[in-house]
Amino acid sequence: MPPDLSFEQAVSGIVCGIDEAGRGPLAGPVVAAAVILPAALPVLLRDQLDDSKKLSAKKREALFEVIQTTAIVGIGWAEVCEIDRVNILQATFLAMRRALDGLGQSVDCALIDGNQTPPMPCPVQCIVKGDGRSLSIAAASIIAKVSRDRLMTALAAEHPGYGWDRNAGYGTLEHRQAIQRLGITPHHRRSFAPIADLFGNP
Repeated sequence: MPPDLSFEQAVSGIVCGIDEAGRGPLAGPVVAAAVILPAALPVLLRDQLDDSKKLSAKKREALFEVIQTTAIVGIGWAEVCEIDRVNILQATFLAMRRALDGLGQSVDCALIDGNQTPPMPCPVQCIVKGDGRSLSIAAASIIAKVSRDRLMTALAAEHPGYGWDRNAGYGTLEHRQAIQRLGITPHHRRSFAPIADLFGNP
């Protein structure tokens, strides 16, 4: 079944969905997005919103633009240095809190993809596989992924050879071979095992 508004409608007041992109890559920041959908949901969002991983890049880009123009959106980032300093889980929580703050308004509840509750200034409901169950979380997953993919494409131009415009910093064979050949950049996560094993911890 596609995501719907069941979780949102079960909560009183203003509800946002929160999701992240980039927990697993060897390079680049982790990005989170918070989205408050409009009461009058555009047909495109109602009919086509889904977990970002299930959508084509072209469809994600189209939905990204609609979400940005019709919903209230906050985006939060946790940089590589923060990931290496506090670990990826805590950095993800940090990005989520920044995304919530980026909404510019308070919410009565945050619906968050996953089963781990970040510290938030509002009530939180964690929903396992929420990006495929809640439209608000699905929207947040698209905003987070497209935002991060655009950044990694820009970084690929600054650091050619790693294929970040194709692999988004994930540990593909192409990326791992490039690390062996070219070394690491300031955008690589030194605390992640494949890099720490090769070059030592920070």
